[in-house]
Amino acid sequence: MGGLLEKDFEIVEVDAIQVLDSRGDPTVEAIVRTRKGVGRAISPSGASRSSYEAFELRDGDPSIYKGRSVVKAVNNIKRYIAPAITGLDARMQSYIDQKIVQIDGSKNKSRLGGNATTAVSLAVLKAAADTYNMPLFTYIGGSRARVLPIPMMNLINGGAHAGNDLAFQEFLVVPVGFDSFSEALRAGVEIYKALKDLLKTVYGVSSINVGDEGGFAPPMRRVSEALDTLEKAINNSGYRAGGDVYLALDVAASQIYRDGAYHVDGKRISRGEMIDMIIEIASRYPIISIEDPLEESDLEGFSEISKKLYKVIIVGDDLLSTNRDRLREAIRSQAVRGAIMKINQAGTYTEALEFAEEAIGSGVAVITSHRSGDSEDAAISHIAVGLGTMFIKTGAPARGERTSKYNELLRIEHYLGDEARYARYRG
Repeated sequence: MGGLLEKDFEIVEVDAIQVLDSRGDPTVEAIVRTRKGVGRAISPSGASRSSYEAFELRDGDPSIYKGRSVVKAVNNIKRYIAPAITGLDARMQSYIDQKIVQIDGSKNKSRLGGNATTAVSLAVLKAAADTYNMPLFTYIGGSRARVLPIPMMNLINGGAHAGNDLAFQEFLVVPVGFDSFSEALRAGVEIYKALKDLLKTVYGVSSINVGDEGGFAPPMRRVSEALDTLEKAINNSGYRAGGDVYLALDVAASQIYRDGAYHVDGKRISRGEMIDMIIEIASRYPIISIEDPLEESDLEGFSEISKKLYKVIIVGDDLLSTNRDRLREAIRSQAVRGAIMKINQAGTYTEALEFAEEAIGSGVAVITSHRSGDSEDAAISHIAVGLGTMFIKTGAPARGERTSKYNELLRIEHYLGDEARYARYRG
């Protein structure tokens, strides 16, 4: 860092191209260059999206990428964002993000596209760190950034992430009882392999096809079937379900809520029956957290479940959409004890940072999260360590866009050496 001048952080070029995400859909990559550094960032995309999150701008021409191309968003970066931030100091992250928000002028980034704003915002962050020639997590968190997050590993996919009949979207294992991230990751991988063997034995070879996030998508129909199988895979691996390793759920309830009812296990159930079902599941299995147990507008229902399941982390994703105002309302209502943070839900790094700081300051566990349509960009690994979030969700230990995040965390752990710590969950 010695010898750097103020002018070295000046943004001298902002560019963008259309690249592909893990589903083969186009997405936006932004490139930001300073005089002495460069940052490249790719915006992810979700299959299960909240109506409250930043708008993903696509071209809509069915003859090109079936309407999924993002040339408009790429051109918005070149035409509107680049002239506005060229010449600015890349360390002025908050100011730059605020400027991008002002240029957009809409409530949900619909003019420029949340995919455009996310990519540029993260590229600026990376460019500043690169100019300093320091790891991104250190640039974000300084010398206190040394705690590796607990991975929440999506091993069985359902809902919008798979082609089976499972209503709930994610069935996860959470290795909490370990002394290091690398040991916890190893446990998750071994459970994943044991699950693969179990599925082949019970359901046949076709059952080990994987969903969008690398988890298996077996021909299961009932929620209990998936949870029973995961619990058995944990025990078959030599670990203790409810001791070393817990289970977690992402219900993604907004995706199964239609015509005033929830559709689960082939049945149409009422809101009250859904709440009873969630409570009953938590009593039967070693569940550490349940994400979006009800549809995204039912704050009162979240509060009811949180009060009844006081030992389980009730997590808001669609409910909160990485929006600080929605988080504050949820905290006042005692609706959540966990919050998903997705940079592209907010649309800029600064807005996501403010969301995370608000949550952590209020005792709400933050879960840094990928999206189902992701890329080789491993920024969230650095963000999780830099901000000190307790958990990270980045899929199963399979598919390059998922393992890239795990491998980056292993590199960070190695870089930190004896200074590395593994996050502790104390319930």
